[in-house]
Amino acid sequence: MRHTADSDSSSDSSSDSSSDGSSDSSSDSGIDRPGPRTPPPLTYLPLSERPLRRLPQLLIGLALYGLSIGVMVRAGLGVSPWSVLNQGVERHTPLSFGTVSAVVGALVLLLWIPLRQRPRFGTGANVIVVAYASDLGLWLVPADLGLGTRIGLLVVGILANGLSVAVYVGARFGPGPRDGLMTGLAALTGRSIRFVRTLIEVAVLAVGWLLGGSVGVGTVLYALAMGPVTQYFLPRWVYGAPLPG
Repeated sequence: MRHTADSDSSSDSSSDSSSDGSSDSSSDSGIDRPGPRTPPPLTYLPLSERPLRRLPQLLIGLALYGLSIGVMVRAGLGVSPWSVLNQGVERHTPLSFGTVSAVVGALVLLLWIPLRQRPRFGTGANVIVVAYASDLGLWLVPADLGLGTRIGLLVVGILANGLSVAVYVGARFGPGPRDGLMTGLAALTGRSIRFVRTLIEVAVLAVGWLLGGSVGVGTVLYALAMGPVTQYFLPRWVYGAPLPG
């Protein structure tokens, strides 16, 4: 989850830096007003800030994220690195895919402690909602489908996954467990987000593959498409950002 998709990686790491004025809002409403070349604001906002507007967006985004994971798993053509790990663990336990996802997310949260990362409301919601929604996606989509249908499911799953990341990240409730691990390690080591994310996902992919997770063309397509798809949708869903022209 981060996936992720994980353009939400900057949300938590930039939240604590807001006190130095680098990402403070420019109006009394507390909403950032980026210039034409400034990326949309992703700093954390408290639950008290327009909850009736932001909370449904968070939950819908997380639900869509989980459903899209289930769809990609059913396609059987390869999934994201973290889903490969979840599949591998699932093969060796009596747990469902969604339950494994929640357990892995909770274990990753323990790694936040030495990294001094701070869980937010969206962090816990990520663990719970994505777990249930991914199991729901697996239940809704039948197995043993034809190749053409599976290719269609893979494409739809990747597009929906990229959109869902933009939706739940745009609600600005904080990152998921895996993205917090990434930003925390980047801050600790001084290396770039891209380098740390690549290192983590390669390691996760290798472990998942060794455990029997599904690696295929979908894994490559996911890696290539997630960034552009999320980047396209993100400015349209970030709370407090003006709509792109």
